[in-house]
Amino acid sequence: MSDLPGIVVMGVSGRMGGMLVREVTASPAVQLAAALERPGHDWLGRDVGEALGLGALGVTVGDDPLEAIAGAQAVLDFTTPAASLAMADLAAQARAVHVIGTTGFAPEDLERLKRAARHATIVRAGNMSLGVNLLVRLTRMVAEALGEEFDVEIVEMHHRHKVDAPSGTALMLGEAAAEGRGVQLGRVADRGRDGQTGARKAGHIGFAALRGGDVVGEHDVIFAGEGERIVLRHIATDRAIFARGALRAALWGIDRKPGEYDMMDVLGL
Repeated sequence: MSDLPGIVVMGVSGRMGGMLVREVTASPAVQLAAALERPGHDWLGRDVGEALGLGALGVTVGDDPLEAIAGAQAVLDFTTPAASLAMADLAAQARAVHVIGTTGFAPEDLERLKRAARHATIVRAGNMSLGVNLLVRLTRMVAEALGEEFDVEIVEMHHRHKVDAPSGTALMLGEAAAEGRGVQLGRVADRGRDGQTGARKAGHIGFAALRGGDVVGEHDVIFAGEGERIVLRHIATDRAIFARGALRAALWGIDRKPGEYDMMDVLGL
């Protein structure tokens, strides 16, 4: 093995896992240290490159995260909350950078990640792309500039296989709008409307989640006032943007002191 930083990729058979393997192996700055899948998966014991149709890479798909992280500097993780939490504990012990693109964490899960971040660098973001993080910044700025006479609605669409809603990115945007207005999102979020809901409450931030086809990710932040609307939009057409952002976060986090960070930190925004 070379002296390049070693990267572990979790969930390599998934959409993002495969993209992360491609990005890591194409980069001259890192090496693929390990490829992980859940116990019992059909890919276990296979060369991850052959399984992905890339040709042999010399890295066998395994299911032991402890063994995988022992010689690595960073983990790229777009899996499930349960898998991410288990890896966070191991990454903390190994002092490895843990880049988390997983969404759908419960409040108690976030507390566990916070504890792990006392010992290791965690970079967690609902979206790793440069464009989305710029959109988050713009959303906060516009929300701060406009008063409650402008209603805020966040509309997102993803592929039919996505299991959580609203998306992590939509929640990032909602948090940005709430911060711009100096309120807590949990107190003003409308995350579902059905039936006789009554009139819209002033100051609330609405969410709508659409699912269908193979949509990579689309997000609109709508500021709707009397006689005018401001619409901020980001459309992702290639998952590679998320993989590139995740790898950038991993390289940024190496030798960084322990703590919780996000893509705003990585991008210097």
